[in-house]
Amino acid sequence: MTKISLFGDSWGGKKSRKQKKRETLEDNRTRGRSAERQAAVSSYMNGYEVERTGHGSDFRITKREPFTGKVIERKLVEVKSGKAKLSDLQRKTKKKKSNYKVDRVDHPVF
Repeated sequence: MTKISLFGDSWGGKKSRKQKKRETLEDNRTRGRSAERQAAVSSYMNGYEVERTGHGSDFRITKREPFTGKVIERKLVEVKSGKAKLSDLQRKTKKKKSNYKVDRVDHPVF
C-alpha cells in the first residue's frame, strides 16, 4: 500500500537524496535509450543493417554491396548521450577492436 502525504514528493515537497538519485538515474536511462534508438534509426536510414549486441557495445552495423550482398563495412557502435563516459568493458573493447566507434548524441529527443 502506498502512502500519500499532503506534504510529500507528489506535490513538490522535499525529496530524499535517495529519491533524487533514483529519479536522476531513471532520467539518464531514458536519455540513453532514446539516444540508442535515434542512432539505430539513423544508421538504418543510411543503409546499414543494425544488430543489437549489448555487451561492450550497443550495436553492430553492417553495410553490404547492394547487388552482391558482400559485406563492405562492419562496425561496433557504442552510443553515448551528453557527457556519459565509457565503462571499463567499453574502453577495453575499444582498445581491442579497430572498428569500434563511439557515437555521441547531444540532445536526444524522447
